[in-house]
Amino acid sequence: MKTVSLLIYEDAVLSSVSSVVDILVATNRFLAATGKEPAFKLDLVSEKMKNIQLHTPAQFICFKTISEVTHTDLILAPAFEGSPDTVLEKNKALVNWIRTMHACGSEVASLCLGSYFLAEAGLLNGKSCTSHWKAIDDMRNRYPAINILPDKVMTDEDGIYTSGGAFISLNLVLYLIEKFSGREASIQVSKLFSIDMDRYNQAHFAVFQGQRRHEDEDILRAQIYIEQNYDQQISIEQIASIANMSKRNFVRRFKLATHNTPLEYLQRVKIESAKKELENSALNINTLMYNAGYNDQKTFRQVFKRYTGLTPQEYRRKYSRGAELN
Repeated sequence: MKTVSLLIYEDAVLSSVSSVVDILVATNRFLAATGKEPAFKLDLVSEKMKNIQLHTPAQFICFKTISEVTHTDLILAPAFEGSPDTVLEKNKALVNWIRTMHACGSEVASLCLGSYFLAEAGLLNGKSCTSHWKAIDDMRNRYPAINILPDKVMTDEDGIYTSGGAFISLNLVLYLIEKFSGREASIQVSKLFSIDMDRYNQAHFAVFQGQRRHEDEDILRAQIYIEQNYDQQISIEQIASIANMSKRNFVRRFKLATHNTPLEYLQRVKIESAKKELENSALNINTLMYNAGYNDQKTFRQVFKRYTGLTPQEYRRKYSRGAELN
């Protein structure tokens, strides 16, 4: 039986806590019904107080504090609401405890934004991780030693697990169930909670908002130019001239500031425009392709799938209500 310590703190997202409780309890029930031993001993663990009032109308009674836990097999850090600066400052003790327990042999997993706790503890340095798509740029800036994989649903490296955003993080819970209690249990629990299994890509959830968390005014000017003229046939040389740079220097500084090459940034702006039209209009694929600044359907489809994991038609079927399919 694996002892699982689920961290409870004031800023934790309710569903990130309650869903784990429901799923692990259901797993034990399934195993018991098939004549097997329970796989998980679940403890709700907090820093000090044993009654934790979340920011939502919910309270959890924790039976253990971190000072009382000297051994656990797996620590789960749920997602949080609010500013990472504020949450991490309030929960320094939890971060330090995670670091200490991992050094003593505990495995550690994060759900959605819980990845900040693992990163702050230094456990992700030199490793790959994922998180909610909204946190990717901020985490890259805060933790440059981490290899962040924004499209991944989950990562598993040396007993450290991370997951994608919001409810897709439940796929990590299913993965852990399969790892520790078998495929059959994972399948049955996925059916019980109607969770799609074996999802590997969360790219189609992401909304590209521009990467402006930098102080390079020349690159910012170029970004604004791209966002205002993405539907035109503009070249990298043309954009570099807007920033008053040589192409080589421009490409280098652009990637340093945004973590994308200028071409990648232009493509992402174009694809975000196409995504919005697929969601909100019944325009045929060729028309919205031209609106996004593409002239070749094969190229458009290839680039669209590269950034979303779906074809334009698949994206429309998933996100457009009542639009005519083309």
